[in-house]
Amino acid sequence: MTKQIITDPRILELKEKIKDNGYVQGAIQRIALVLSDRILEVKDTMHERRI
Repeated sequence: MTKQIITDPRILELKEKIKDNGYVQGAIQRIALVLSDRILEVKDTMHERRI
């Protein structure tokens, strides 16, 4: 299996960022916040349909 050489600057930047544990933890927290907001939106929508 041959290794691909990545030259896209955005991918290279992300590869560097994910080496930082703080960056990864922050990203996970942001994702969790978005998901919990979406869950609340869906619950509100389902509740409105029952009324």
